[in-house]
Amino acid sequence: MSDSGVTVKKSEQFSEWYTQAVLRSELADYAPVKGCIIFREYSYSIWEKIQDYFDKRIRETGHKNAYFPLFVPESLLKKEAEHFQGFVPECAWVTVGGDTELEERLAIRPTSETIMYLMYKKWIKSWRDLPIKLNQWCNIVRWEKATKPFLRTREFLWQEGHTAHTTKEEAEREAMDILEIYRDLSEDVLAIPVLIGKKTESEKFAGALYTLTLEAMMPDGKALQMGTSHNLGENFSKAFDIRFIGEDEKEHYAWQTSWGITTRLIGALVMVHGDDKGLVLPPKIAPYQVVVIPIFYKEIERDLILSKAASISQRLKKEGISTILDDRAEYTPGWKFNQWELKGVPIRLEIGPRDIKNKQVVAARRDTLERTTVKEEELIETTSQILEEIQDNLLNRAKKFLDNHITSVKTYDEFKKAQKGKGGFLRACWCSNQACEEKIKEETGATIRLIPFKKEKLFATCICCGSEPKEVVYFARAY
Repeated sequence: MSDSGVTVKKSEQFSEWYTQAVLRSELADYAPVKGCIIFREYSYSIWEKIQDYFDKRIRETGHKNAYFPLFVPESLLKKEAEHFQGFVPECAWVTVGGDTELEERLAIRPTSETIMYLMYKKWIKSWRDLPIKLNQWCNIVRWEKATKPFLRTREFLWQEGHTAHTTKEEAEREAMDILEIYRDLSEDVLAIPVLIGKKTESEKFAGALYTLTLEAMMPDGKALQMGTSHNLGENFSKAFDIRFIGEDEKEHYAWQTSWGITTRLIGALVMVHGDDKGLVLPPKIAPYQVVVIPIFYKEIERDLILSKAASISQRLKKEGISTILDDRAEYTPGWKFNQWELKGVPIRLEIGPRDIKNKQVVAARRDTLERTTVKEEELIETTSQILEEIQDNLLNRAKKFLDNHITSVKTYDEFKKAQKGKGGFLRACWCSNQACEEKIKEETGATIRLIPFKKEKLFATCICCGSEPKEVVYFARAY
């Protein structure tokens, strides 16, 4: 473990605080390859918990996992022109294999629509072959210019789902159902509240009919896209000639969707919940929910206290509470307290000579830093209750922050003033003209993060041009 904790305040040097929290808590480290990071075991455990939750949810609705190649021939990417142009600046290319120059460049997977849909064309012939509902967990390469662990790296991990359906209605339902699973993951597991809605034409996924999104608010006033679900319509099936004979014995193009979440969710966890001491992890996603720390001052006490600490650790594990016993002799209890606070473990249980005498333990909550005494006979019930309270508290705290960072603005001057102030989501009326959207982006760096599903009441003229508005949208600067 790191010898020191976070040395700057989150409220004063947010970017530096984030980097220190990630590195010193041992979530990640910089790789020798520029732009890449190493997912250390602590962050990978969090990713595995995300995988477990999401995998279970999609399997319940008939999805299955598969794996497709890392290399994508350039000719395949070009089959869907709009999609190809959207990824060209970020593509990494392989041009030599061994000592032989390749006849055709191979892109290192920026996304898998093209290579998967070539196979869908081969596999889909009849309505009986549909729906196809495949997902894959894999790595992705996009040649980012800046590096920020979990948020912007050249290689990252994600899941990407790709489905094919007989009708438009099925595809629409699929895209929305996945969005709702993403929302459950974000709010119920990660304790991060989100706004959901639709992307504008200029912000949608290249080649999609439309894109649905989840947007969270970070402590520095910037939005973070937590996941997207795309209705691809027939755009890709026409480009890749994915046709089937329907029940009506006529030929049709398949309706498709794609959707994904990435390891940037780990970055969101750090930013939203962390404090000046380091990480604060929600119990449902924490690699360890409880750390048990034995405390003794005399060697004669050692065996008794270690035995009791081990017994308590085993009791918790048997009840399904993820627990680690820190019985290392080479570190002091105070050092351990600081380290496990840095790593964000929800509950610390302390066991010393007085606690054994009184048949109790001392429980310290990571979210509030409160310490309480717990009787041994009430250990399981009380620990479970505290874990639930921490999960709820973190979500409620984040919800309050989100609500306080949604500002309705009527004029462009108000917009700019609010953005320079606390930032956050700027709720404004828009004429639906892309020229206004682009002007605001160029002048302020803010983009339309979403158009809410439920049409909101218009309350002003267009935030940019002053003409008659068409809809209420949410702007923000974003990661």
